[in-house]
Amino acid sequence: MVVPLTLFYVLRGAGVSIYLALLAGALASGITAVVVVATQHRLDGIAVFVMSTMLLSVGVSLLTGSTRFLLAKEGWLTAVTGVWFLGSLRARRPLAYQFSRPLLEGRLGWPADWDAAWERAPRFRRMWQISTVLWGLGTLLDSAARVVMAYTLPVDVVPAISAAMYAITSAVLIVVTNVYYRAAGAYNPTSALYHPKPARLKRTDEIGGLDV
Repeated sequence: MVVPLTLFYVLRGAGVSIYLALLAGALASGITAVVVVATQHRLDGIAVFVMSTMLLSVGVSLLTGSTRFLLAKEGWLTAVTGVWFLGSLRARRPLAYQFSRPLLEGRLGWPADWDAAWERAPRFRRMWQISTVLWGLGTLLDSAARVVMAYTLPVDVVPAISAAMYAITSAVLIVVTNVYYRAAGAYNPTSALYHPKPARLKRTDEIGGLDV
């Protein structure tokens, strides 16, 4: 985020056209993705997600010469991210789980083995599914705001506001989801969140022999 934004304003200060400055920023993101691919010994789901977004950004940038479309690119890519979050609900692990695990597993009261908690505790799985929905809907709202900005605001201010929106949207979603995690008992190792749901007891009626 920092490199493309800095490059854009440096090039604009040197008199480069808006379109070429935006394109240079997108290419810088693509080069970063290639470097990660070349140096990463093991690609996990998050690495693939980030690199795919960067490379998609370059591809979209090369589609048209429209400056406004290029400014709106961040909005369309954010929409893809929102759809990715929601689509991951059908995957083995939802995207919010994958993003949070490297940061939180075994820390701040969270369990040390999330795989075990995922397998045994339905409430734990449900929490991450709800969190993923929150992030998906939040990023879709963010994407709509970016597209509107790209077609209505002065072109030179859009990249700066777009970069600020990453921080603002992320901060809001982090606060909202962490309030939800605390309410769900995620920071309490003894919380029912981490225990199997009690099996429903089956009792046979002494007279009729009916299960109740």
